[in-house]
Amino acid sequence: MNSIKLSKKILRAAGQMNAKYRLIEEGDRLLVGLSGGKDSITLIHLLKHMQRHAPFDFEFKAVTVDYGMPGESYEALKKHCEAYGIPHEIYETNIFEVAQGTIRENSSFCSYFSRMRRGALYTKAQEGGYNKVALGHHLDDAAESFFMNMLYNGTLRSMAPIYKTSKGFHVIRPLLWVRERQTAAFAEENGIATIGDEACPAMAMKVKMPHARESTKIMLEEWEEKFPDLFKRFKAAFCHLQPSSFMDENYLDR
Repeated sequence: MNSIKLSKKILRAAGQMNAKYRLIEEGDRLLVGLSGGKDSITLIHLLKHMQRHAPFDFEFKAVTVDYGMPGESYEALKKHCEAYGIPHEIYETNIFEVAQGTIRENSSFCSYFSRMRRGALYTKAQEGGYNKVALGHHLDDAAESFFMNMLYNGTLRSMAPIYKTSKGFHVIRPLLWVRERQTAAFAEENGIATIGDEACPAMAMKVKMPHARESTKIMLEEWEEKFPDLFKRFKAAFCHLQPSSFMDENYLDR
């Protein structure tokens, strides 16, 4: 199998983020959520690269959450990890069965299955004694979440590069300064077959497609055509908050 090539842009963005926020440090044990999509595939190969070149030692294991859905198969993903020496486990759950009785017909599924999958990863991290869970969110995800929260929930909220959970371990996002198109290019240039939305349990259920995120994505694409540096500005803005300039009484400078 051909060697994996990571672009300098991805390596630079991830390296700068890790230096700034100290996401991964000496002795860390990481559990990595691996769906098989372009983002999580990029993440596991980034971590493998870091293991070879970083001036500190850490370990990681990729975990794929099996929803317990008929016809679900991760054999190709398992073989991919074996070929590149990446520790990998398929974590079998009954999420699909549970969803049958809890999710309503024609309701939105995206956040529901995201929460269930995240909960499974957290359980696995606790059972295995991992001190950090790594997720493959990128800068596009952060920007989309910001506008979705503002437009649909009336809150100013995005994605943090690192935070501590109530379970005691940290969640990290090493790709948060990487663009989605860069992870897509990584998979394409290396000839990696990725898993897309077809693996989502909701495809076998009568539920609504997540229109909010798709609409937000289209909106940002249109903006970026007019303002090519848009995401550079997002990155800068997310790093330079001025809470006292808003109307939250908790942050007003009196």
